[in-house]
Amino acid sequence: MQFGIDRLLAEAALRKSLDGRRVGLLAHPASVTADLTHTLDALVGAGVNVTAAFGPQHGLRGDKQDNMVESPDFDDSVHGIPVFSLYGEVRRPTAASMETFDVLLVDLQDLGCRIYTFITTLLYVLEAAAAHGKEVWVLDRPNPVGRPVEGLTLRPGWESFVGAGPMPMRHGLTLGEMGRWFIAQYDLDLDYRVIEMIGWEPEAAPGYGWPADRLWINPSPNAPNLAMARAYAGTVMLEGTSLSEGRGTTRPLELFGAPDVDARAIIAEMRDLAPQWLQGCILRDCWFEPTFHKHVGTLCSGVHIHAEGPAYRQDAFRPWRLQALAFKAVRRLYGDYPLWRDFPYEYAFGKLPIDVINGGPSLREWVDDPEAAPPDLDALTQPDEAAWEDARRPHLSY
Repeated sequence: MQFGIDRLLAEAALRKSLDGRRVGLLAHPASVTADLTHTLDALVGAGVNVTAAFGPQHGLRGDKQDNMVESPDFDDSVHGIPVFSLYGEVRRPTAASMETFDVLLVDLQDLGCRIYTFITTLLYVLEAAAAHGKEVWVLDRPNPVGRPVEGLTLRPGWESFVGAGPMPMRHGLTLGEMGRWFIAQYDLDLDYRVIEMIGWEPEAAPGYGWPADRLWINPSPNAPNLAMARAYAGTVMLEGTSLSEGRGTTRPLELFGAPDVDARAIIAEMRDLAPQWLQGCILRDCWFEPTFHKHVGTLCSGVHIHAEGPAYRQDAFRPWRLQALAFKAVRRLYGDYPLWRDFPYEYAFGKLPIDVINGGPSLREWVDDPEAAPPDLDALTQPDEAAWEDARRPHLSY
């Protein structure tokens, strides 16, 4: 199959529209061609007049490990162009940076999850392009977790850098399709084009969204593999809790735990509460000691979510419900356990991080309500999921 960047390089007719124009590029470390050449180098090598580049969270070079660690602007030493950070002093392109190009190419590998900030950055550059009369092309890439939809829809008033609009946690769109939805949702007026992939099969084994013949490159430092991408729509909620999400280990955002919990008891409680939410993966109790971040240097009892191997089933795996169930198990086993962290997550002040992550308080309220059971969360969530299936349908390309 071919990703958008590979088509652009292979088809001279596609590049023809860029002749004589100044081209900007929004990219990160996973912005590579089939032979692993970075998109910036490949475009310049193909004769495209790249005059500026932009980096999202973690930077164009992926040099920032943690969230809320900002990247500076800099000049690229190889190509001699300015590189503007969209996760530094600003989150939105400045008027000055918008004057450095005529067409912006967006080549970002997404994880298919609302909270992954690259999709918010896409919205911000679309809004800036509409305001400044610039053209935007998305060089499309696979949604590595395919088409499944899961989670509560973000509620009005809960928009943030990790919540760009009313969509569920797992949206099931490619970045190019997401751009079309943003333009329709927010009534944006700009020239927008998607260089679509050829041969993407989002339901095909063994990758179920990720093609078997493409290597995985971390789109952000703690996104090391496909199994993490599959679990992320659930495990990202751990960032709003006192439980470790495995940062500081070799399998971040695939596992969770803490020094003062019993992983085996948590798994048993989860199976007792809602075994139907644990399908499509294997849960394994384990031990880990983070080298940085939460519980650094302390041995933790943990649960590893194995969304990989023969046990993985895309049609059955529900990472958001699975992680919600883990929180419920902790609450039932440990009563007033200090589960929810309180700090300005992604600069959202005055709101609990778990609520910012979920686009509202409903998930947390369900966890904390001793009378609320798994069917109650399904009753809240299923109408949102069905509505999103309908809303996204006109924007699907594949």
